[in-house]
Amino acid sequence: MRELRYFVAVAEHSTFSGAAAALGMAQPPLSRAIRLLERRLGVDLFVRSAQGVTLTDAGQTLLDESFHALAAIGAAAARTRRAGLTQSTLIATAKPGTASGLLRRAVDAFTETHRSPVVEILVAGYRGQTSMVRDGRADVAIVGSPFDSRGLAVEVLSEEPRVAVVATDHRLATRRDLRCRELLGETIPVFPDATQDERLYWSGRDRVGAGSPLEVATSVEISTTDVGDITQVIELVALGHAVALLPQSVANAYPRADVVHLPTVDASPYVSSIVWPQGSRSRSLAEFVRCTVEFAGQEQAQLHRGAS
Repeated sequence: MRELRYFVAVAEHSTFSGAAAALGMAQPPLSRAIRLLERRLGVDLFVRSAQGVTLTDAGQTLLDESFHALAAIGAAAARTRRAGLTQSTLIATAKPGTASGLLRRAVDAFTETHRSPVVEILVAGYRGQTSMVRDGRADVAIVGSPFDSRGLAVEVLSEEPRVAVVATDHRLATRRDLRCRELLGETIPVFPDATQDERLYWSGRDRVGAGSPLEVATSVEISTTDVGDITQVIELVALGHAVALLPQSVANAYPRADVVHLPTVDASPYVSSIVWPQGSRSRSLAEFVRCTVEFAGQEQAQLHRGAS
């Protein structure tokens, strides 16, 4: 693990001197450790030059795997420490809003029938939940689509439609419903560092494929603007600076007279899921997941009965 940390430091700094300074060690032992690692693996990890180092294909592969390996070791240590506590504890996380509300209600329902484990709730920001489960800061999380499921077990809790939110004076505002292709060319609000999958999802282009009406537009660059939270999203929409494709429940939670919600009939749904470490054998975690799935199903059934 020490050698992997050394390797990651060199890869991130692109020089042995910079990595050595960051690690608080001299450069010669760092260089020897990387050479030893390369000999054991039988491949060159770096191309060395006077300007610094760059990763080989093998080095890039090891870098990708190293992040998962180091996170897994950290997670194992964190969960082992929690397992040694006098009182069994599960750490559950969700983002603020609908997800944290569902998690809170699920925990309340769980604790009514289970004395153990104690479930603590942590509220994390955008995209933080899956990282917390992977590195051991949390045991379980409720997340919304889209998300990176690598290394995670996933159980769907609910699905809901998405609606286009536009300003009342927008060219589409008088429509009864929309199709995703009608949003092409609009500016879409996204969080900073959004992945391409996230950009496609929030612009309604994630279902592009052979025969899709959007197929011809796959090479068109998506125009986006960075946002910090949902209130900023709604404000940008109201000003006419963007159009947002939001889950119905989120749009309903921020009613305004200067925006309208338009059903988007071919948009992929917003899916809420519960995730936990793949391969986990914790009985208490399995019981909490089972109870949460059942509770979410009961809430969905009540919503459907109320709507009908």
